[in-house]
Amino acid sequence: MNRVVALLLLGISLAVIPGPFSKANTQQPVRWQNGGSVSTTTYSELESFLVDGAVTDRALQDAIQMSGWTTEELRFGLNKSYAVDLAGVSRFLDSGAGEAFLKDQTSSYVPYWSQKTTAAMALRAAIIADAKDGLISSIGIMKQLPVSFRLSGNGPTDGRQNVCAPDKVSGAQATSLLSWYVFLPACIKANSER
Repeated sequence: MNRVVALLLLGISLAVIPGPFSKANTQQPVRWQNGGSVSTTTYSELESFLVDGAVTDRALQDAIQMSGWTTEELRFGLNKSYAVDLAGVSRFLDSGAGEAFLKDQTSSYVPYWSQKTTAAMALRAAIIADAKDGLISSIGIMKQLPVSFRLSGNGPTDGRQNVCAPDKVSGAQATSLLSWYVFLPACIKANSER
């Protein structure tokens, strides 16, 4: 019963209720946390990297180097758009398989302040907001995040991302946050068409 109520409230909040999940366009889509150190990569720094390849953020530079991909591959993958049907995306994310997918995808990438309690809902809100125009992309999802997210390697999280297409990656690509973002929209598209 609580799950049904939560899903209904989330859907309503996207359209009507002003609150944290009705706001998108966080300016800090990625906060990298390792031990006691926290670094922030802003949306404008990510956008600059995607538009002209400029990297002005040390944490982003480190993430690129540890991603297992070339700079050009990352720029292409993070910019790539996929045509999707909003109803299909919503149906998938609201299904048992979609809920499990969201939980798995937010195992280490969680809202900075609320941690795991709102992780799946916040990611779902960003995906739905990006899919409203019939297209979905990594950078579009990042732009629509309603709160700052962090990649954490502390406490119950291992600091690794579960890339949704494990058969398409190897080594660092299998656990990199940037690699995860490259595959996220493609996996959502594939699952929403089933």
